[in-house]
Amino acid sequence: MKSAALLVLLAVLLFVDVRGQLDSRGRCKCQGAGAKAIRPNRIERLEVLPPSLACPNLEIIVTLKDNGGQKCLDPNSSFSKNYIKRAIKKRSTQ
Repeated sequence: MKSAALLVLLAVLLFVDVRGQLDSRGRCKCQGAGAKAIRPNRIERLEVLPPSLACPNLEIIVTLKDNGGQKCLDPNSSFSKNYIKRAIKKRSTQ
């Protein structure tokens, strides 16, 4: 199970828009665990921020449509894992 999660993480880092930039304060952008799920039709953009010196956590940030702002997703939720797998599959078929 851990190897599958690691494989998914590596695939995400290769295919999804990855931004390892620090914010101006040099800390994690997501505070707390994040949302377990968000309606997929509300998601406009997905960002995966890998662990860094400033933030040891994997962060998944979604930008919502219609100026709904940004929300953090729990990287350990089944929704996040499945959504990322679908995004990778969709992107690899393009």
